[in-house]
Amino acid sequence: MHPALSSDVLAELRQPRTYPAVSLVMPTHRREPDNAQDPVRLRNLLARAEKALQNDPAVPRERRTDVLHQLEQAVAETDLAHAEEGLVIYAAPGEHRVWTVGRSVPERLVVADTFLTRNLVAAQAAEQPYWALAVAADRVSLWSGGPERAVEHAGDGFPLTRSLEDPDAEREERIGDLPSTFQDEDTRTFFRQAHQALRAVLAATPRPLYVIGEAPALSLLAETGLLEQGAMAVERGGLAQGPAEAVRQAVEPVRRTRDEALDASTAAELDAAQGRHAFAGGLDEVWRAAKEGRIRLLAVEDHYRAVVRDYGDHLEPADPSDLDARDDIVDEIVEQALETGAEVRFVGDETLAGSGRIAAVLRF
Repeated sequence: MHPALSSDVLAELRQPRTYPAVSLVMPTHRREPDNAQDPVRLRNLLARAEKALQNDPAVPRERRTDVLHQLEQAVAETDLAHAEEGLVIYAAPGEHRVWTVGRSVPERLVVADTFLTRNLVAAQAAEQPYWALAVAADRVSLWSGGPERAVEHAGDGFPLTRSLEDPDAEREERIGDLPSTFQDEDTRTFFRQAHQALRAVLAATPRPLYVIGEAPALSLLAETGLLEQGAMAVERGGLAQGPAEAVRQAVEPVRRTRDEALDASTAAELDAAQGRHAFAGGLDEVWRAAKEGRIRLLAVEDHYRAVVRDYGDHLEPADPSDLDARDDIVDEIVEQALETGAEVRFVGDETLAGSGRIAAVLRF
């Protein structure tokens, strides 16, 4: 994705803009031959946006020119050759943003005074991003990762580096000829500095944390109390410099194990909620609970989508071609649940087959 979608970034995206704020959302494809249609679809969506702005009497010519220029810049920055499942583009006077997302999204053009964020929020939640801290005696790097890729986080003090007196120390450390590297006070101080930087990142953007390093480095972190509670250790050296794909591959087996355990835990929590009458199952029940702010834990199957018509007090299935159909109701529920402090977990397909593919544990 563009940057990590932290609470600060999301809050900034939701701030009112000078009209018009344009949101373009469209599904994309990872592989041939389906991805051949993506550039055409994007050009058509851009043409629709241009027509909407030209026909809107509330948009002055100068502002329209600015926003169209922002849209063109955003499209130029879009790399459809490396697309995921969806594309989200925002443009307003003087700014534009581009995200690729790993969750399917409906095609949508919205012109308003705020950006449409629900598809982006739901996609980010579904991706279940994590932090990976890769440690070595002379470098500590932080990576923002997910099932598909990892990207180094350059900021908030990362990466941390220091010089070792012995120019061959890093090589010797990897082959075990430098047993004292993780015993000296300088290394302890270096790791404490990394810990302080990490705490700030986790406070701003909480995520599961994986710590990657050789056994002596992990031992030092554990001994000095620097491993965050709940952090998962990955014993693998030589990754403080990356590359990104090697970091992702090192984390992936541990991440899959964690996800399987989380799916089982989610099922148990939903079962317990049914026993104490604090459960909602199915789209209609969960939608009402989300609107009322009663959801503590929302569980959604990975690829669940639904098209509905909103009758005010209930939802009914609808055809995507219906004029008043809502084709991203699941994303709306996810965003609403997150806004009211709920935890959102995406689980494997068919996990919630008996509960309408979406379910919730209620606060009351």
